Amino acid sequence: MVQSNTVIDKAQVTEQLLAAVQDQNFSQIQPLLSQLVAEDIAELLESMPPKGRHFLWGEVGAEVQGEILAHTNDEVRASLLEQLEPHEITEITENLETDDIADIAQSLNDENQQTLLDSLNEENRTAVEMALSYPDDTAGGLMSTDFISVRADVTLDVVLRYLRKLGTLPTSTVDLFVRDREDFYVGTLKINDLLTHDPDTLVSELLDTNKPTIRAFTPEKEVAQVFEKHDLISIAVVSDHNQILGRITIDDVVDIIREEGEHAQMISAGLNEDEDIFAPATRAAKRRTFWLGINLLTAIFASIVIGLFDASIEKIVALAVLMPIIASMGGIAGTQTSTIVIRALATGKLGSQNSRSLLIKETSVGALNGIIWACLTGLAVMLWFQDLALSLIFASAMLINLLAAALAGASIPLMLQRMRIDPALASGLMLTTVTDSLGFFVFLGLATIVLL
Repeated sequence: MVQSNTVIDKAQVTEQLLAAVQDQNFSQIQPLLSQLVAEDIAELLESMPPKGRHFLWGEVGAEVQGEILAHTNDEVRASLLEQLEPHEITEITENLETDDIADIAQSLNDENQQTLLDSLNEENRTAVEMALSYPDDTAGGLMSTDFISVRADVTLDVVLRYLRKLGTLPTSTVDLFVRDREDFYVGTLKINDLLTHDPDTLVSELLDTNKPTIRAFTPEKEVAQVFEKHDLISIAVVSDHNQILGRITIDDVVDIIREEGEHAQMISAGLNEDEDIFAPATRAAKRRTFWLGINLLTAIFASIVIGLFDASIEKIVALAVLMPIIASMGGIAGTQTSTIVIRALATGKLGSQNSRSLLIKETSVGALNGIIWACLTGLAVMLWFQDLALSLIFASAMLINLLAAALAGASIPLMLQRMRIDPALASGLMLTTVTDSLGFFVFLGLATIVLL
């Protein structure tokens, strides 16, 4: 497939392609596909119902199918691979990097996976098997073995002759990994230094030992943080004994950042970012039922709290009018705080040493906001209902709930982190339970004591 180098209106091409697939207009599909890169086609396949997706997949050339599969999510990739014979899977992975082959291999059943591994040469098979041996959300699962390493005790002339013999460099190569006589990592040699210094210079004289490395079991979040802090294009992945296993490049990190963003957005609703948006309704419903059930339990708990004061609500209708305001303000305040804490945990800026300080700061913010909004809303209630006692009760409940929401919003993610539970997964439900139930209890309780 020939991809155009000119700037195109991707949205327009996508719309035209979707229409062509729907009409099964073969004459338009190929010209439109030629204007899109593999990542665009992968997104397009993910956005189509199964029937259209399988039809378009049949029109994609085998020379780019492997690259496209490497960019699709797990469910869509598995469904597309089901349409291919084992020998076809082998053909489309021939020119892929080993990390992409490993991604595809993970989506295959045991038989087809073994067939794919057997088709690889010894070097690539070893690399793919090594990648499969690490969790896919670690540096070892992300790394590619497509790198160049040289000895520290040779001259630049020897390195240049070696590179000419290879004929090509791996993509995103800005430096070469340098190893000692025992094959342990010792640093990097910049391509710029290789080309601008005297050929008789030893590699050891130009060695850069300041560039960091990554251990194979380092979580992908930490990998992204290292790239961000050091402005890296690539980094060596090393074993516990400091032997070079592979490398991670900036394009892999961009994928990590995108996936983390999708993960945070989806997990907050109890969903999976790898889910096919056109998955069968029964499967999607099954996945969402659990979190709907959890949400129902929290709602029932809040309703029970309200039920304790049903007599008060019957006598003072204004309580029913004002209750949602207390709960809503607490929910927003808690969400603001928890979002800051979850982000700080995800980026590594918050740990056991500074969590106490952040907890105090966010509680102080909650107290200040509580005082401000207690005064403003209390005055509004006074003007609305002409009842001083009711306005004071409302203001007190607002202050207490905003303070509690800030405290809960900061402490719940920290507690979940210590319990090794993803804070983005459960913080929202727990926080809603606290702010709604506490808000109702304080407001209705004070009203019952004071007014009745």
